[in-house]
Amino acid sequence: MATVLDGRRLAAEIENRLSAVIGAHQTTVGRPPGLAVLRVGDDPASGVYVANKEKACARVGIRNLGAHLSASASPADVLDRIQRLNADPEVDGILLQLPLPPGLREGPLLAAIDPAKDADGLHTLNLGRLLKGEAGPRSCTPAGVMALLRQAEVPLEGRRAVVVGRSILVGKPMALMLQAANATVSVAHSHTRDLAALTRQAEVLVVAAGRPRMIGAEHVTPGAVVVDVGIHQLPPAPDAAPGGKAKLCGDVKAEEVEPLAAALSPVPGGVGPMTVAMLLLNTVVGWCRAHDQPHDLDAWLF
Repeated sequence: MATVLDGRRLAAEIENRLSAVIGAHQTTVGRPPGLAVLRVGDDPASGVYVANKEKACARVGIRNLGAHLSASASPADVLDRIQRLNADPEVDGILLQLPLPPGLREGPLLAAIDPAKDADGLHTLNLGRLLKGEAGPRSCTPAGVMALLRQAEVPLEGRRAVVVGRSILVGKPMALMLQAANATVSVAHSHTRDLAALTRQAEVLVVAAGRPRMIGAEHVTPGAVVVDVGIHQLPPAPDAAPGGKAKLCGDVKAEEVEPLAAALSPVPGGVGPMTVAMLLLNTVVGWCRAHDQPHDLDAWLF
C-alpha cells in the first residue's frame, strides 16, 4: 500500500510555525504581515480558492488586504489596483488569482507586481532567480510538492524524475526545483510520443497536466513516488441525490496507481493545502526580509 503524502497535516505544521514567527516579531515590526489576493470576475472555483486563502491567513495571523474587482474591470483598472498594492507599506504579498476574465492578459499584470511582493513567485524576475538558484519567492504549487517530498524523505539526488505538464504555473518551475535537488528530469507534454514509456522510467512522477484521470497503472513503474497536482470536479452520477456534494478527482487514476506506488498524494488533501501554505510562507518571509527580522523557515525554502 502506498504511503500517503498528507498535505493537510504538513500544511498545518507549517502554519503553526508561521504563526510562531509572526508572534515573535509583530511587536517589533508594529504590524502583522499583509497579503492581498486580487480576484477579478466571478469564476466559482476562484471564489472557493480565495476563500480558502483568506481562512488560512486568519489562522496564522496574516492580515487579509485583498480586493475583488468585477468581471468588467479594464486592464487599466486592474493595473491601477496592483500599483496601489505595490505602494502600500502594509502589503507584503500580492497574488493575482488566475484565471482572469476574457479580455485580460495575465502576462502584463503579473509583470506589474513588485517582485519583492510577488507571493505566487510568478514574476519574470523571480522565475529567473529560480533558474539561477538565487533566493526569492518560489512558485507555490511546485514548492509545496518539494516540501511534501522532503517531509516524506523521498530521495531525489540522482533519481529519475518525470514532470507531466509544462505550464509556467507548475510544470516548468517544478522541473527546475527537481533539477536543483540533483534529480535527472524529463518534462512531458501534449506532443510527447508514447507518454507511458517515458513515465514508466520515473522514480518520481509529478503529474500537472490539467486533464482528469489521464495517468493510470500503465504509466507507473512499481515503487514510484507519484504526486498528483490536478484537481477536477466530477459530473454527478446519474443516480446522485439532488444537492449532493461534488466529488473531486486528480490527473491520476488513484485506484489504479495506489497499489503500485511507493507513495501517492491524495486528491483532495495532498498538493492543494501545500499550495496555500507556501503562499503564506512567501508572505511571512517577505515580511521578515522587509523588516530585517530572523526566521526559522529555511527548511521550506527551495
